[in-house]
Amino acid sequence: MQRNTAPKMQGIALAVASLFVSAAGAQNTPAPAEPSATVVVTGTRVANRTALDTASPVDIISADTIKNSGVPEIAQALSVALPSLNFPRPGLADGTDTVRPATLRGLAPDQTLVLVNSKRRHTSSLVNLNGTIGRGSSSVDMNTIPSAMIKNIEVLRDGASAQYGSDAIAGVVNLRLRTDRSGGEFTAGYGERRTEYDFIAGALPAGATWDAKTSRKRHDGGTATVSGWKGLELGEAGHLTIAAEYKDQEHTERSGYDVRQQYPLVNGAFDPREATINRFNAWYGEPEMRQSTVFANAGYNLEGGVKLYGWSSYQKREAQSAGFFRRALQDQNIIAIYPNGFLPIIAPEVDDHSATGGVTWSIGDWDMDASLGYGKNKMAYTIENTLNRSIGPSSKTAFYAGGFSYDQLTFNLSGVRQFEAGLSSPLNVAVGAEARREGYKLFAGEDDSWRYGGQVLANGTPAPPGAQVFPGFRPADASDVHRSALSAYVDVEANLTKQFLGSVAVRAEHYSDFGNSVSGKLAGRYDFAKEFALRGSVQNGFRAPSLQQQSFTSTSTNFINGVPFEITTFKPGSPAAIALGAKPLDAEKSVNFSLGSVIRLGAVNITADAFHIKIKDRIVLSENLTAANVRNYLTSQGFIGVGGGRFFINGVDTTTKGIDIVTSLPVRTGGYGKLDFTLAANYTKTDVTKVPVTAQLAALSPAPVLFDRVNVLTFTDGTPKTKLIASSTWSHGPFGVTARATRYGKILAPGTTPALDFWLGAKTLVDLEGRYAFTKKLSLAVGADNLFDQYPDSYPAALNTTGNAPYSNYSPFGRSGRYVYARLNYAL
Repeated sequence: MQRNTAPKMQGIALAVASLFVSAAGAQNTPAPAEPSATVVVTGTRVANRTALDTASPVDIISADTIKNSGVPEIAQALSVALPSLNFPRPGLADGTDTVRPATLRGLAPDQTLVLVNSKRRHTSSLVNLNGTIGRGSSSVDMNTIPSAMIKNIEVLRDGASAQYGSDAIAGVVNLRLRTDRSGGEFTAGYGERRTEYDFIAGALPAGATWDAKTSRKRHDGGTATVSGWKGLELGEAGHLTIAAEYKDQEHTERSGYDVRQQYPLVNGAFDPREATINRFNAWYGEPEMRQSTVFANAGYNLEGGVKLYGWSSYQKREAQSAGFFRRALQDQNIIAIYPNGFLPIIAPEVDDHSATGGVTWSIGDWDMDASLGYGKNKMAYTIENTLNRSIGPSSKTAFYAGGFSYDQLTFNLSGVRQFEAGLSSPLNVAVGAEARREGYKLFAGEDDSWRYGGQVLANGTPAPPGAQVFPGFRPADASDVHRSALSAYVDVEANLTKQFLGSVAVRAEHYSDFGNSVSGKLAGRYDFAKEFALRGSVQNGFRAPSLQQQSFTSTSTNFINGVPFEITTFKPGSPAAIALGAKPLDAEKSVNFSLGSVIRLGAVNITADAFHIKIKDRIVLSENLTAANVRNYLTSQGFIGVGGGRFFINGVDTTTKGIDIVTSLPVRTGGYGKLDFTLAANYTKTDVTKVPVTAQLAALSPAPVLFDRVNVLTFTDGTPKTKLIASSTWSHGPFGVTARATRYGKILAPGTTPALDFWLGAKTLVDLEGRYAFTKKLSLAVGADNLFDQYPDSYPAALNTTGNAPYSNYSPFGRSGRYVYARLNYAL
C-alpha cells in the first residue's frame, strides 16, 4: 500500500476520460432485452453472456423466488436460495435488531458489495457494535428495496475488487430493477408466528416457591404487508415502473422464564408479588416495525440511440426493540417510577433515500454510459419506557438519544467496445472511472439522555447516568466528516481460442483519507466439450475502512469505587486511542483463488466452485479495555478520568476455504405439470492466523487482549461450516407448489473460556407453499416457513443466568419458530 500518489491517480482518471472526448459512462453496458432468464450483467461486461458461460460463478434469483417466500424480505429470500449466504436475525442487540446484516462465504457483511442496476448502493449508517455476527461492520441494508421492484438478483460468488472497487472481497450482489411499460401486480399478505418452544429454566433462589416454566405456546409476530408495482408508458419510447410497499410487523417474544428475585425482601421474606409477576419479561425476537417504501425506475429512448435512465427510492422505517429487563430491586430502577421494574425500549427511526440518473449513447464503436447517484441513510434513536437513574424520581421516561447518518455521491464514467484482434471472438474492452464523495455525521441527543444528575445509591455510590439501556450521544461525540475516492479501471475479455475464454481487469483507486490501492483479476474458462468446462480466477482485492469505523464514537460514565470514569468507543485517531496503540485505519487486503467446473448433462446443470480467500489486516473492533492497569496507564499518560474503552484497529489475518455446489434438475412429468429441482451445498472454513497487538498494551502486566477468543471463535465457528438447500417448484394449470428444506450445520456460541462454549447442533428447516390461480389475474398462496417449528438448541441454565435469552444470537435462522401466512396476488 503506497501513499501520497493522488496526482498519479488523477492522471489515470483523466487519461481514461480523454478516451471518450467528454463522454461519460457507468460500469456496465446496458444489456439488451434478455433472450432468456440466464443472461447476466454481473461479473462480465460482455453483452448476452449467460450464467453458465461465465468465468466466475453467478447465481440468478428470480422475482418469483423472492415473492414465493413467506417472509417478504430480500435478505431472507436470498438466505434460503443461496447456500453460502446467511442472514442471522439477532435480538437484544440495539440497532442491529432493526438493520440486520447478511454474510457471504462466512466473511464480514461489509466485505460483500451491493449494487442496484450495476451501480454501487450506499451503506447503512449503523455500525454493529454488539456481540453479533458482523460486529464492527456497516453494510448495505438490502431490505430498503421493496421486493416488488425486483426483476431478478444476480450474485457473483467471487472476489471482484478489480471490477467494482472496494468491498467486493467475498462477492457482489446486484439487484436489477423492473423496466416494465405495462402490467403490474397488487399483493396483500398476512402471516404470524404459531409456535411452541422449549427452554431450560435456571434454579430458583433459595426459599422461593413459584413454578419455573420450561415451555410456551406463542401466537405473535403478526405481519401485514401490502405491496404492488405498475408499469407505465413514458411517452412513445419510455417506461416508468413504480413500486410501493407498506409493512406492519408486531414483535415476537421468545424469552425464557426469569427465575431471579424481582422485588426487595419484605421483613426478610419474599414479596408476595414474586408469585404473580409475569416472568416472561423480555422482547427477545423480531422487532416491532412499521415500514413504508416507494421506488420508481424510469427510462426513455431518444433519437440517435441515446437513452436516459434513472431511479429513486425512499423508505421510512420505525422500529421498536428492547434491552434487558430491569428488575424492581435493581440499582438501575427507581421504585417510585417503575414499582414492578421496566423493560427499556429502543425505538430507532430510519430514513433512507436515493436517486440515480444517467445516459447511454454511442461514439463510434464505443457504447457509453454516464451516471450520477446519491444515497443517504439516517438513523435516529428515541429510548422509551426508561429513566435516567442519576436524575432521580423527576427523571423523564423517554429520551431523544441522537443518531447518525451516512451519505454517498457517486459519478461513473465508462465505455465498452469490441475490437477484432484475430481471436475466436471480438476483444471486449471496458474502461471507466469513478468519483465518489462520502459523508458521515453523528449528532447528539438531549442532555438528560446522557448526563449525570447527581443522585447516589443507598450504598453511597453515584447512580448510573444516562438513559438506561442506551445512553444518548454527547455533544463531544458529534462529528461531521467527509472523504473522496477516485478510481479508474480497464477490463478486457475475449475467447482466445474457441474453447478458452480469458479476462483481465485492473483497477486503481485513491482515497483522500488512507491512500491508494491497485487491484487486479485474471480469470479464465476452458470448455473441453459442450458438456464440461473448467473455470477459475486469481486476484487481489481490498476493502477501504468505512467512515463509520473511522468516525463513530460514544461515551458513557462508569463509576468505579465512587470515581467517575469515561468509557469511550474511541476514534482511531483520538489521543487516548493513540496512547493505547491505535493507528490510522488502512485498507483490508485480500488474495482470492477460485477453481470450478460446469457440467451439462442434458437438462441437468451442475456447478462446483472451490475458493481460497486470504485477508490481511482485517478491521475489527477491539475488546473493551477497562481493566485497572489500562486506567492507570491512561492516567499516567495525562488522560485523567478516562477509564478506557475500545477502538477499531487493523491486524486480524484470516484464511477462508470452501466450495459451493449447485445442481438444477428439471423433471418431465408426462403431462402432470412442470417440476424443477435445485440442490445446493456449501462448505466454508475460516482460520484466524493473526490477531492485533500494540506495544503499549503489550508492556502492561497482565497484557490486555485486543481480540480475544470470543471474537476469534466467532470468525472460525460462529457461522455454519456447512449449509444444504433442496428446493422444488411444481406447477400444473392453476396449481403451484414450492417446497424447500434448508439444513444449517452446527455452530459455536463461544464463551470467554472453553467451559462456557456452547455448540448449537445442525438443524433442518422445511418451508412449504401452495398456490391456486382462480383466474389469470387473481391467485392465492398459503404456506408455512419453518413448517416443523425448529429452534436452535437452548442454552443450559449456567449460560443463561438471567433467564431472558434462552437462544444464541449466532443462530443462522433466528429463533422465532413457525411462520404461517396467506398471500393474495392480483395482476393489473
